Amino acid sequence: MIVFGTDPDGRPALSEHDVPEIGPGEALVKVAACGICTSDTLEWYLKKKSPTIIGHEPAGTIVGLGTGVGHLALGDRVFVHHHAPCLACRYCRRARYVLCETWKRTHLDPGGMAEFVRVPQTNLSRDTLKIPEGLPIEAGCLIEPLATVVKAFSRGRFTPGMSVLVIGLGVMGQMAVALARQLGAARIFASDRVKERLEYAERFGADEIVDVGRRPASSVVALKTGGNGVDFVFVGPGSISAMEEGIACAGPGASVVFFTMAEPGKRLPIEPNALYFREIDLVSSYSCGPEDTREAMDLIADRGFPWRQLITHRFPLAQAPEAFRKVQQATDALKVIVEFPA
Repeated sequence: MIVFGTDPDGRPALSEHDVPEIGPGEALVKVAACGICTSDTLEWYLKKKSPTIIGHEPAGTIVGLGTGVGHLALGDRVFVHHHAPCLACRYCRRARYVLCETWKRTHLDPGGMAEFVRVPQTNLSRDTLKIPEGLPIEAGCLIEPLATVVKAFSRGRFTPGMSVLVIGLGVMGQMAVALARQLGAARIFASDRVKERLEYAERFGADEIVDVGRRPASSVVALKTGGNGVDFVFVGPGSISAMEEGIACAGPGASVVFFTMAEPGKRLPIEPNALYFREIDLVSSYSCGPEDTREAMDLIADRGFPWRQLITHRFPLAQAPEAFRKVQQATDALKVIVEFPA
């Protein structure tokens, strides 16, 4: 079968791989489509992983089942999460699934960007969801990314009526804008320097568009809020400058959510005194767990989340390297998906 990932030097490449064999409690999924996450293209991140098969946003059809699987059947269309928790450890009992050792160890075999994927028993039983009838299969590629945004809003204790700033308007930032609008934000600021992304944000519900190529978000937020700042800041990029800007825009009692990891070794200068007396929460939010994927599925299937508008580019598997580079360019693309042969 054909798989897509990176070669030993971190360059995108197609290659051949054996179809994995499944065991008891497992499933073999024929992948129909898989999204490319921005994290799949981070150079510093790929350097430590390459060679690797990328992809953690697959959707496909079950074509093989091991013994003992009772909740799914051959032919079911499914979303598969690449990590799944034990549900019993001290971290799982606090719903901090990403800290669970089982969650860390679980993975798809050989990866989401493969024609066929083996789903281990833990993933299959705890975070594999059947895609509802009538919902296109590629909608499954949006469940995991949306679930990470759902978790970020939960970690930041978002409540209806809050004012929001979304920094960075790639696909995750656009999801944050759309989710804030759907969850009842009072006012949404959205900042980026790419013209097309700013236009997208308006369509997804942003009230105030900030072109940071012309002026800092902090100056616009201060002007438009009478110096009060906003209640909830979603910092999409993993850059120190974006994090600093997020803190500068936070009003008293605000939450600032760091959504993407910074490169190892980078340091963020902060003034603890200001954070203390204004009671500003700095929160990190990494990936998602079973509760978040189920909430994302519900948003997509039953609550009208605008997932279709997020898919801006589709590439056949043979052009996966071009799809990878499209995501790296960070211009007009939002969700880029790779479609596999039927």
